[in-house]
Amino acid sequence: MHPTLLVMLAAFLVLAVRAADFDIKDAAEFSKIVPKDAKLQKLAGGMQFVEGPVWIAADGGYLVFSDIPADELKKWTAKDGVTTFRKPSHNANGNSLTPDGLLITCEHSARRVTRTEKDGTVTVLADSYDGKKLNSPNDLVMKSDGTIYFSDPPYGVPKGEKKEQPKNFVFCLNPKTKELKTVADDFDMPNGLCFSPDEKKLYIADSGKPHHIRVFDVKDDGTLAGGKVFCVIDPGLPDGIRCDAAGRIFSSAGDGVQIFTPAGALIGKILVPESPANLCFGGDDKKTLFITARKSLYSIALSVAGR
Repeated sequence: MHPTLLVMLAAFLVLAVRAADFDIKDAAEFSKIVPKDAKLQKLAGGMQFVEGPVWIAADGGYLVFSDIPADELKKWTAKDGVTTFRKPSHNANGNSLTPDGLLITCEHSARRVTRTEKDGTVTVLADSYDGKKLNSPNDLVMKSDGTIYFSDPPYGVPKGEKKEQPKNFVFCLNPKTKELKTVADDFDMPNGLCFSPDEKKLYIADSGKPHHIRVFDVKDDGTLAGGKVFCVIDPGLPDGIRCDAAGRIFSSAGDGVQIFTPAGALIGKILVPESPANLCFGGDDKKTLFITARKSLYSIALSVAGR
């Protein structure tokens, strides 16, 4: 074969592989996010339904994530792969970190939000509102001042127990005073949350009938204003969402991870063989995207860092 044809064939094969892994809508913007040689990697499989990944920088860095039906928090490291972090986990779902690196967790079956202390003991931060049990806290995000925002749909209400809250609220929790207040009450199924880099905006996914993400202005007192639709996720629905350092939004979807500009325009998709439920940035430089997708854990190296 002529050398020129060989070069052209090699270029075609590279493009074909990239097209199989990605669905690119804005090539110029997508190239700023995903390196040309980036490949989605499957890190582990054979789990039941994984969710809530969070990167912890301590001890060389490791990922904690939930396997909800297995009633287990799992740990992943590059050296040891997947091991057990905590079991039982009370069917833990979403996880995040305090400013000083402590794990905070939404526990479905215990219907509460907890903090894991340095000695491993678990402190309950919230388990009721207005004298009634929470539904089943689903996902959460922490502001740099320590304030926690979390969603409370009824997905995980244990069998034999009843939903007690009149609506599916989004809550704001002050862990110092234990004050819990509602900041949104008009969601069908509130789910994933993330802040913009300056924390002036809060994005909240609705995984119910609307299957969209809304964006709110965060007021000085912690309450929210606005709430316009930022984007609609299709196929599938938004579950976990994250923001990168430039303000782009990464959302789980039926076909993979969809990436949007701060204005809500779709840049492109990282296609995943199993539908993702959640994602987070991690690694030493926070440029590795970890994806929990049904029974498996995936990762991909990016050119941008997470918030």
